[in-house]
Amino acid sequence: MTVKRLKNTWNVIKGYLVSAVVFGAVIGIFLNGVLSMSDRMDQEGAETLRSAIARASVQCYAIEGRYPPSVQYLEENYGIEIDRSRFDVFYEGFASNIMPDITVNSRLEE
Repeated sequence: MTVKRLKNTWNVIKGYLVSAVVFGAVIGIFLNGVLSMSDRMDQEGAETLRSAIARASVQCYAIEGRYPPSVQYLEENYGIEIDRSRFDVFYEGFASNIMPDITVNSRLEE
């Protein structure tokens, strides 16, 4: 083989390597963006669910004169639907005339 032919072969190989590295970087950036958006959507979903539970609690208070004793009560009587595979809901009421403490957390996928 001549030196010129070896250089051409090496240039072709370099081109393939550079293309593979750039392609890998683009795929990595894309996957990072998708995962970031998924996390953000989970956070927004948790906040939306917390707001819905709070609104249903206030509605229960307005109709029945007391806050609901549990989230299950809201599910059964006020149409709240909780995807328990995605969210953990903590509902703590001190008394029937005091707004309960409501916390909704996204479950981490492992």
